[in-house]
Amino acid sequence: MNRHRRRRATSTPPAIGATGEPRRTALAWAELLRLPALFTVPGDALAGAATTAARPNSRTLLAIGSSLCLYEAGMALNDWADRAEDAAERPHRPLPSGRVHPAAALTAACALTGAGLALAARAGRPALTVAAPLAATVWAYDLALKHTPAGPAAMATARALDLLLGAAATTGHTREALPSAALLGTHTLAVTAVSRQETRGGSPLAPLAALTTTALLSRLLSRRPTGSPAGGGSADAHGLEGRRHAAALAVGGAGSPGARALSTALAAAYAATAARPYLHATLNPSPPLTQRAVGGGIRATIPLQAALCARSGAARTALFVAGLTALGRRFGRKVSVT
Repeated sequence: MNRHRRRRATSTPPAIGATGEPRRTALAWAELLRLPALFTVPGDALAGAATTAARPNSRTLLAIGSSLCLYEAGMALNDWADRAEDAAERPHRPLPSGRVHPAAALTAACALTGAGLALAARAGRPALTVAAPLAATVWAYDLALKHTPAGPAAMATARALDLLLGAAATTGHTREALPSAALLGTHTLAVTAVSRQETRGGSPLAPLAALTTTALLSRLLSRRPTGSPAGGGSADAHGLEGRRHAAALAVGGAGSPGARALSTALAAAYAATAARPYLHATLNPSPPLTQRAVGGGIRATIPLQAALCARSGAARTALFVAGLTALGRRFGRKVSVT
């Protein structure tokens, strides 16, 4: 009897440890890949598709899958490249803490990059033509450009290309998506500039510039694009404008009060998400407030994408993208986005 009891008692701890270890490993990978930030990715391709006035299709979904893979490849590669710096400044991160092996992170970055390019290839040659420089930009940023003056511009280029990927996959054309890509890239440039001092704090100039950029972008987002995006009076341009008009009917017609109200509301949501933490970091550029400013800027990407969709007349897509905000906030309570 006593022997049986001892046998049962000694068998319990290994079972608990066996259950806890996979959970700890999964949490470490979620932290490494910054999973809550994934909700900021689908809106890139959807905003790009919206600029073409075409409905999202199966190729758009492939573009979203490609974007997700390339984004996560960048996250894994980022921590692999920064493992020595993180050991001194962020020893709790998965690599310096030993919860994820550096070789595993690099392998994941390579595998995810390959998967992203494969999905883009399935979406068609135009999509692959955009995805290839996007992948190259991600690797160049993490391995060479991050700590140089070109770092923020490289990150902005990656986000802009991600939006163009959605347009290229959906219709094979990207020219009409260039204005939206420029707006998204400008926002990313501001966030990245602030993130460069999130561990040490520093000058209030970067968050002040980001705050000013947010105000300017909010004003632009509340206005519907005017004129033909393709320039001139070609048949393709008129066809695009006609499709935009039809898409805008979902909120009451092109340029209607409903369409303007949706764009304005989403622009206000974008400003509200980003402006307050930027202001706090401007007044006190300490590491904690700067990190909050970076997190706010990342979260603001979703209402920005939604506003870009609404600005192009894709009301349903805009509302869908806006709905990702709640999911990102919910998962962000468990895993940091920065």
